[in-house]
Amino acid sequence: MTWVLVGVLAAGTVTLKVLGPIVAGGVQPPPALVRVIDLLTPALLTALIVASTFSSGRTLVLDARAVGAAVGVVLLLLRVPLVVALLASAAVVAAVRYAGIE
Repeated sequence: MTWVLVGVLAAGTVTLKVLGPIVAGGVQPPPALVRVIDLLTPALLTALIVASTFSSGRTLVLDARAVGAAVGVVLLLLRVPLVVALLASAAVVAAVRYAGIE
């Protein structure tokens, strides 16, 4: 269900970005507004990912996914390539789950 929501929101964002200038008659919005609009999509996607990673229903969940996310953030801050950070995060999540630490 979450990925359907992500897809719908992404499609809506693209549609609004395409239709906005057409409806406005070619008038460009102020540069400050353009910068805010450009930041909305990544912020929304980040919020959805954080919500799906750290929640189960209406409760906060800190489990193996949180450990994997923390490892990924640390590796990215250390400028490790993205693929390596993703694989390491997945390996850490698998190890924590295998160890039975929940």
